[in-house]
Amino acid sequence: MKWIYIIAGIALYVKMLVMPNPMAELVDLSIVETIVQDTGVPNAVSGIIFRNRLYDTIFEVVVFTLAVMGVRFLLANEQPLTIIYQVNDQPSIVLARLGATIAALVSIELAIRGHLSPGGGFAAGVAGGTAIGLIAITSPSEWMQKIYQRWQAATWEKISVLIFIILAVITLIGLELPYGEMGTLLSGGIMPLLNILVAIKVALGSWAVILIFIRYRGLL
Repeated sequence: MKWIYIIAGIALYVKMLVMPNPMAELVDLSIVETIVQDTGVPNAVSGIIFRNRLYDTIFEVVVFTLAVMGVRFLLANEQPLTIIYQVNDQPSIVLARLGATIAALVSIELAIRGHLSPGGGFAAGVAGGTAIGLIAITSPSEWMQKIYQRWQAATWEKISVLIFIILAVITLIGLELPYGEMGTLLSGGIMPLLNILVAIKVALGSWAVILIFIRYRGLL
């Protein structure tokens, strides 16, 4: 059987070497300009993520949600650590919290203006998760857990996913908000809302994973 796989692999490489790749003939047409005109936002990447390949983006959000649920499930039966060592020296705490403040501001900027400039919901969520992680390594885990429960972060995470899916499905059906004026904050139709929802989802999901790993594994 392995000889069949070897022959098939050789045939595939021969095909790649002998047969040329088909190329579409584009005459005076810029793909980036076409996407920008079609989506109404200067950031063509956001246009692709939240319009041209919105199906993929929906499942990316769902996969991230499943990953968070998987972490909770796999570590649910383990015993929490009795002693969790935190970063205690004052210079490191000051630097970590300064970095957390900067990361949080960057997260807000990327979420709000991700359709106008480089950035977007996923990058904003990563920046927000980084800010939370820097606070978590310099603060008592019990305090972080109380804040997580007080603000019902797990519930808001689920709500953000649900709203994102609903808005994405409405967009795929063909119902869209007005694009507005190109380059302004309130432009791009539904894209700014999708950016913000993805940022909230990724940041809160990262918060949950960070708390779980610190509780059961300590500072990695």
